Amino acid sequence: MALSIDGLSSGLDTTSLISSLMAVEAIPQSLIKNKAASVQTRISALQGLNSAVADLATKAGKLSDPKSLELYSASSSSAKVTTTVGAGAKPGAVDFTVSQLAQTQVSVSKNLAAWPYTTMTITGEGGQPVTVTPLTSSLDDVVSAVNLSGAGIVASKVSVGGGNYRLQFASSNTGAAGGFTISDPDGNVELTNVQSAKDAQIKLWSGTTAEVSLNSSTNTFSDLLPGVSVSVSEVSATPTRVTVARDNAQISKAASDLIGSVNGVLAQISTKSTVVSSTNAAGSPITSGGVFTGDSTIRQVNSAILSAASQPIDGKSPAEFGITLTKTGSMEFDATKFGDSLAKDPAGTMAAVATIAGRVAEAAKQASDPTAGLLSTKIKGQQTQAKDFTEQIADWDDRLEMRRTTLQRTYSALEVALSGMKAQSSWLSSQLGGLSSGSNSE
Repeated sequence: MALSIDGLSSGLDTTSLISSLMAVEAIPQSLIKNKAASVQTRISALQGLNSAVADLATKAGKLSDPKSLELYSASSSSAKVTTTVGAGAKPGAVDFTVSQLAQTQVSVSKNLAAWPYTTMTITGEGGQPVTVTPLTSSLDDVVSAVNLSGAGIVASKVSVGGGNYRLQFASSNTGAAGGFTISDPDGNVELTNVQSAKDAQIKLWSGTTAEVSLNSSTNTFSDLLPGVSVSVSEVSATPTRVTVARDNAQISKAASDLIGSVNGVLAQISTKSTVVSSTNAAGSPITSGGVFTGDSTIRQVNSAILSAASQPIDGKSPAEFGITLTKTGSMEFDATKFGDSLAKDPAGTMAAVATIAGRVAEAAKQASDPTAGLLSTKIKGQQTQAKDFTEQIADWDDRLEMRRTTLQRTYSALEVALSGMKAQSSWLSSQLGGLSSGSNSE
């Protein structure tokens, strides 16, 4: 580090002087930093748009298959029967009665002070015995050993009053397959089955010659109708009807969400492309553009997505299905008109949505594809430029540091030189003063 003697001889504020000179020297670097900041802003905006377009491609891609809009809902005539609709559901209906609900087996011992055996053998309906060996004969140890045995039952120590306890054993899962037996060779435990393991049972077309009984280890009957499962919670001899129908509300929402996603991308582009006019402090007009203003790549992406969403489908305008292009360059979804079209021609309407979705997905993919997408390529180019600016700024840091060091050394040398000159001047003055005194004395 150069020695700094701040104005010792010259009286100059050399530190401030050097700082001012360095500020001038750093102007080119400041310009580069401003450019680098602008590039980073553009990269962030492009990455945000690219993410939104990629998300649009994914959403639209899912709707590009007409089957993806075959959405159905199921209803039940009984509050005690609930429905779940999954993939593959089709319109239909079925009636059934509920004969019994699934339940676990529950067995209870007599009052026990301790377990009378050193081991316990639990045998499930499958015939696989599990031998349990408690640490001691205490009821607590028996409960712990059973619950850790993996035998498929849950043991509990139950207080029955007067300081007495009984052990309760219950199967972990409902259904007939959850039944079990516990060894009691000497009859010292006296287990009583207070509840038997049972499957749930429903009867289709009950009371007719076509009657069929269905069993389930749980209270849920999967795929009773294609893609539809029902869960029962009460025994009832009154028939329950489960009906499956096309869910127009879900289909309309899917189409509306697609148009909403398209508008989200278009709005992001529009907001960042807006040119704003204002005045500066002096009252002069100034115009500033958004980060996407004048960018041909962005215009190309906007045009492709808008065209994909608004172009005719087999000679029909999307407006016939409630999807229109507005004066402001966005899309509009008319739920009422779409609903009318869906009711009149469900297959044609769903096919139109799938066509629009497919076109939008393709346009969005061409823009956001990680390898060759327009936006992805643009981002990579901007990142390369940002890296170049970073390297230039680093080079300028080194150059400016060297310049500061040179200036500090120069001014330090100046102070030293001035100090020496002042010293010589003082010496000469003293010598001349001595000569003058000597001459006067003579």
